[in-house]
Amino acid sequence: MWTTTLMLALKEIRRHMLRSFLTTLGIIIGVASVITMVTLGQAATVDIEEQISALGSNVLIVFPIQNEQGVWRPFDDQDIIAVREQIAGVKAVAGTVNTDVTAIYNGQDWDTRVEGVSNEFMVARSVDIAEGRNFTEAEEEAGDNVCIIGQTIQEELFIPGVSPLGEQMRLNTVSCRIIGVADSRGIGGGNQDDDNSVLMPIKNVQRRFIGNDNINNFAISYDTNVDSDAMIEAVVGLLRERRLLLEGQNNNFDIVDTAEINETVSSTVGTLTAIVAAIAAISLVVGGVGIMNIMLVSVTERTREIGIRMAIGARAQEVQRQFLTEAVVLCCFGGMVGILFAFGLSVAAASAFGLPFIFDPFINVLSFGISAMIGVIFGYFPARRASQLDPIEALRHE
Repeated sequence: MWTTTLMLALKEIRRHMLRSFLTTLGIIIGVASVITMVTLGQAATVDIEEQISALGSNVLIVFPIQNEQGVWRPFDDQDIIAVREQIAGVKAVAGTVNTDVTAIYNGQDWDTRVEGVSNEFMVARSVDIAEGRNFTEAEEEAGDNVCIIGQTIQEELFIPGVSPLGEQMRLNTVSCRIIGVADSRGIGGGNQDDDNSVLMPIKNVQRRFIGNDNINNFAISYDTNVDSDAMIEAVVGLLRERRLLLEGQNNNFDIVDTAEINETVSSTVGTLTAIVAAIAAISLVVGGVGIMNIMLVSVTERTREIGIRMAIGARAQEVQRQFLTEAVVLCCFGGMVGILFAFGLSVAAASAFGLPFIFDPFINVLSFGISAMIGVIFGYFPARRASQLDPIEALRHE
């Protein structure tokens, strides 16, 4: 019975192919819009999370700020030692200094940034080595002229496919031997390309580039079992004590919690995606109204046909099922075309915006299910109207 009804519905749809296609445009656009918006929202979330992960996971970034008098007080090695030794749950503490330099190799130059770091920095900021090695303890202690370059510098200054390990590169007037290539770190603080940096022992950078022992900022990597608020409170208390801040005085430093940033950004992007998807879903309702409108027109056009079917024994339930099936088939067709359209649109948009493409089976199946449901909801009234036609009056219809 259902097979016969489906075949009759398909036959009727084929009789008016152009009208059927135009009828489903609202569903196609609605499904494609919802899927594309959700897909791009998920891709944006993943991309932002990857950028934030470049700062490290469960990491606090501490940096000095000006006080009420406009005085800026940097950190020093003793601050790093105090945090490492006096606060429970700390895995690694790493100070950092940096400055802009020009990298020169084989007659080519490239504007970059030199960062003075330690091996603890690699742990705290989750920096992996793609090729080569980290600094040795002796190199760190002596502040040797050794360096680890980022992916961008390797691409800009060195021959593709040729290892830069062991090569001598000059940073301004300071020569350094390349001992490693860092894995991609993405975009860091201040929207800077962290791959466009050279890592050197912090003592070397302080002595050869900065000219003092100050520390620009430091990263604290803490255990995942430790509450971030408790960790921040402990760090604030210790630093206020060390920086001789009296009660009532504002902090002359600030702390950024990467876990909190990640959570906030993910929540914000998720909310915006849901809002945009909800707005796009309005076109599904518009498409449903279009389906209902065309089905009502179809009932009027086929009134005499309905009368003949009822006169030869068709029941009202069968007529209702016939028109309802046509509406559902139209919506399902629109849903499938919309999914295919959304796939191509999502791939193109992700490529254009430099985002990863993420295929989510759930949103695709859900969108198809909603399109079928719209066929049932908006097809019911025309189908009900067709089933309630009086056979005698229908036969008289011209």
